[in-house]
Amino acid sequence: MPKYVIEREIPGVGSLSPEELKGVSQTSCGVLSQMGPQIQWVESFVTADKVYCIYIAPDVDSVREHAERGGFPANSISEVKTKIDPTTAE
Repeated sequence: MPKYVIEREIPGVGSLSPEELKGVSQTSCGVLSQMGPQIQWVESFVTADKVYCIYIAPDVDSVREHAERGGFPANSISEVKTKIDPTTAE
């Protein structure tokens, strides 16, 4: 199944408290539960004003639907074509 990187522009997100981030995570998980197992949240990286999320989903429309239902922006959605890391150089 395809993997996606989602860029979410959320001004000030890096200043949210652990409790606020927990609430955001709970909202996301609730929507995912309603949508079924075909879409999965792998992990997210929070910066000062953006969140970069990794999702596994059947298509980009599923990722967009999750964002809409959860009230999250999805400013950019890119399908991962391959993965490289330091071992790729060996």
